[in-house]
Amino acid sequence: MTNTKVSNNNNPDKESITNKSITKAKDNEIIKNKTIPNKKVTSVSKKPSKSVDDISNEIFSELISKKISLVKEIKDLETKKNELDKDIESNFKGQSDNIAKRVKGFQEYLTGSLQNLSQNVEKLELVSQPIVVKPSPLDEKKEASNKNELVTVPALSETFKPDEKLIRSCFSNFIEQPDFYSEPWKLRRSLDSSDIEVMDDWFFNMGGRGSLESRGSRQKNALLSAGLISILGELYGDQFQTLILASQPERLGEWRRVLQDSLGLTRDDFGPNSGIVLFERPEAVIERADRLEANEELPFIIVDAAETSVEIPILQFPLWLALAGSNDEIYDDLELN
Repeated sequence: MTNTKVSNNNNPDKESITNKSITKAKDNEIIKNKTIPNKKVTSVSKKPSKSVDDISNEIFSELISKKISLVKEIKDLETKKNELDKDIESNFKGQSDNIAKRVKGFQEYLTGSLQNLSQNVEKLELVSQPIVVKPSPLDEKKEASNKNELVTVPALSETFKPDEKLIRSCFSNFIEQPDFYSEPWKLRRSLDSSDIEVMDDWFFNMGGRGSLESRGSRQKNALLSAGLISILGELYGDQFQTLILASQPERLGEWRRVLQDSLGLTRDDFGPNSGIVLFERPEAVIERADRLEANEELPFIIVDAAETSVEIPILQFPLWLALAGSNDEIYDDLELN
């Protein structure tokens, strides 16, 4: 009995084996506990990496689809732009300048008319004056003379013969370089030799009354008329007045602009009591010319090339110029108006 107890108590190898087995079990448990959370961490870390990739792929796909749609829209807009450019070039090319000229001419004509109207209103007399009716010189009847007298009527071509030297001197000045700083009512522009020939024919063959072929445009016609007005101013001074007939405000505005520039005039020179008066109706021109003759003044009537006819009473006055436009010129002018 004693031997077995002693032997059991004194066996160190068994105790060391049991201790080792216990420590190994504990170490295994500790390793298991450590490895399990690591697995969890790795699993957790793997899940968000996949979601980021999915999100980035979705974003890229959306961006690509938007880019494709934008490129398509840009191409559609470019085609529409090209179509609009072609449409504008085919339908509205050159019309903007014509519209601007018409608007400018009408603006100048309207401004001048309003100024003339305001001046006339200021000169109105509020006190009524007695109306005195004077017979027109055209209505006066001359008594027939019983004596047989020989009356010599000079030919129309001889009307300006006494002033031929002065007129031809003006012609030579017109061909020279333009004088932009000359006095008002003198031509500040130069004319061609063809214009001088037309003016020579009007003075010395027609006697200052007749129809001339249009120079091709209203600007050229107004420039030629400015030369005639300048010469008549040298001959008659303030005793004559120019009456211009054109049935459209835009045409009158163009006449005003060219004459103002060519003769160095101002807006005050265009009005009922000024050197140049603009009319839209032939009846008003005839009435004004009658009044000038009654006051022993000389009317100079100019008819625009766009007028297709000339009233017969205009032909009775001593100075008139009717510009005859070609069919194409009249047609183009009607299209612009």
